[in-house]
Amino acid sequence: MKSKYVILASALLISVATFAQKDQIKAAEKALKKGEAQEAATILQGAEYLVTNAAEAEKALFFFIKGNTFLELANKNIDTDKNLSTAAAAYQELIAVEKESGKVKYSTQAATSITDIKNKLINGAIADSKVEKHSESAKKLYDAYLLDKKDTINLYYAASTYVNSKEYDKALELYDVLKKLNYSGKATNYLAVNKVSGQEDLFATAQERDKMVKLGTHEKPKTEVVPSKRGEIYKNIALILVQNGKIEEAKKAVSEARKLNPEDSSLVLTEANLYLETKDFETYKKLIGEVLEKSPNDADLVFNLGVISGNANNKAEAEKYYLRAIEIKPDYINAYINLAALKLEAERPIIDEMNKLGTSTKDMKRYDELKLKRENVFKSVIPFLKKGYELDPKNEDVAKTLLNVYSALEMTTEYKALKAKM
Repeated sequence: MKSKYVILASALLISVATFAQKDQIKAAEKALKKGEAQEAATILQGAEYLVTNAAEAEKALFFFIKGNTFLELANKNIDTDKNLSTAAAAYQELIAVEKESGKVKYSTQAATSITDIKNKLINGAIADSKVEKHSESAKKLYDAYLLDKKDTINLYYAASTYVNSKEYDKALELYDVLKKLNYSGKATNYLAVNKVSGQEDLFATAQERDKMVKLGTHEKPKTEVVPSKRGEIYKNIALILVQNGKIEEAKKAVSEARKLNPEDSSLVLTEANLYLETKDFETYKKLIGEVLEKSPNDADLVFNLGVISGNANNKAEAEKYYLRAIEIKPDYINAYINLAALKLEAERPIIDEMNKLGTSTKDMKRYDELKLKRENVFKSVIPFLKKGYELDPKNEDVAKTLLNVYSALEMTTEYKALKAKM
């Protein structure tokens, strides 16, 4: 008889706890409806310990109210990052509970809220990056990825942003995940200009875009091919490993990547760049030759060879590749810009020498020689800057550089004409 009383007492305790939890959930829901999210959060925190033994329906309701409460706090700019994270976790718990029970009541609304949180995180990350808060930006992007692991682009951006914040170990960790996923990021974007907003809209398919153009809501359709990002990913993995003194690991990582993706020429460039970093010029030249033999008329590839050569301070090779890229693709604006920048690098040592000269007859003669040499540098870049400006009149850097060149050469007519256009 005594044991029966114990069982009865336990049942009463569970019953009392269940009623207490229901009351607290209702009280939190009522506070939230009144706009008192902070009060609702306090009530829910008091009921948290009771959730473990609650029925699935009570658990689902608890997590739903909790998610809504902390999302509301975030929307009021109260400890935004922390409360968005708490809300997202609550919604994910809710979806897991309803999936386990097979009874779906709040999951659809929770999924919509998770998408809202994901977008807030991405927008917050963009805002952080603009003020160079790269670490905070990277964390938000990674959190956005955790909410929707199908959207791997956020994982890629998180890794890249950790590189910007110089948190290389964190970046390497995320790049390793991308590597395991065999992520490439290669895509085709179908774009058209919205006639109302004037902005380019992205469409899922060419058919969808063309339909909107036909309806008259959009214009200027275009298709952009987004190249594979594998080369950049493995390059960054390799460079981080090199920085950490793990040269052989870096070489192994790129070599493995090439075996997995034999058609991805960007990986050959990455490997070439790695050997360049380690001053193995013989292997570097061999790999470059391999790339050119395979794709001699790939303008992007040739341009990238120019960048690699420029970074290695091999200016003659860089100029050769940029000119070749322009030959293959006459409207390759970045080749014109990089070529102009490359040539302008010759100005710095000229200026340094001019500043060291005195006022002797010998020095004045040398000054005139250097002045002429500097003018010739400026004259050599005019065709490339003019072509760059012609291809992209909105590029302020190109326009300002061309203005400065005209000013230095006292080309007043050309200066005034360009200034008027700007």
